[in-house]
Amino acid sequence: MATKNNVDIFSSASLAVEYVDSLLPENPLQQPFRDAWCYMLDNYTKFQIATWGSLIVHEVIYFLFCLPGFLFQFIPYMRKYKIQKDKPETFEGQWKCLKTILFNHFFIQLPLICGTYYFTEFFSIPYDWERMPRWYMTLARCLGCAVIEDTWHYFLHRLLHHKRIYKYIHKIHHEFQAPFGIEAEYAHPLETLILGAGFFIGIVLLCDHVILLWGWVTIRLLETIDVHSGYYLPFNPLNFIPFYAGSRHHDFHHMNFIGNYASTFTWWDRIFGTDAQYHAYIEKMKTFEKKTK
Repeated sequence: MATKNNVDIFSSASLAVEYVDSLLPENPLQQPFRDAWCYMLDNYTKFQIATWGSLIVHEVIYFLFCLPGFLFQFIPYMRKYKIQKDKPETFEGQWKCLKTILFNHFFIQLPLICGTYYFTEFFSIPYDWERMPRWYMTLARCLGCAVIEDTWHYFLHRLLHHKRIYKYIHKIHHEFQAPFGIEAEYAHPLETLILGAGFFIGIVLLCDHVILLWGWVTIRLLETIDVHSGYYLPFNPLNFIPFYAGSRHHDFHHMNFIGNYASTFTWWDRIFGTDAQYHAYIEKMKTFEKKTK
């Protein structure tokens, strides 16, 4: 009886949301997006969309989001926003990082992406426009994916820092004590698989349309590139999200190697006290700034 009542409640809530949504004016961007989506469906197979479409989305989004941080190093004005000012980026380091990134993308991640089509077929995930959820429902599911991934990342990331494991896998990612955007996915292939598994858990549990795959990868890449950027921008809208870790939180992890293990949010570090050194450092820096004024 309780299960039936829950289904009725969710159904009623969904109908209410749809009714309210029908009263709102149509988004002017919806028609061009609909036309582009229908063109894609008419001209490409599901396998091509799920495989090559997902690869293109990942590569374009990754390097597009990395571009601002890359350009910041050539803009003197942006130097004041760099967190570790005494450790500038180097061409050698960025080139080494890029080569490893491309290897991981095409020899580790691409084989996994090739399984996307079979995943959508097995779970009957729709591609059509008619069953595409509203943007806010997709955003809500992406938030659920972020919470799940953050939980997985905290505990597995913390495990990778264990003294018996660290030097074999996670040490590669910490080669750069001052991170920069493109370094976000610079990691040992095993780490790419271990920590990357958290990305797929939410997809398995929450995916209701192929658009969620691309929406979630966009949000996840935006977050991980931001926290690895090496720059703290006060006007960054992500910093206004409640409990968002941000670049200073993760930059300290690279500088200190201990603590701040979460990927997106701060609550797991706060619950287990693994952010104590970070908060002590922040207070120390505030005291130093007051004395130097």
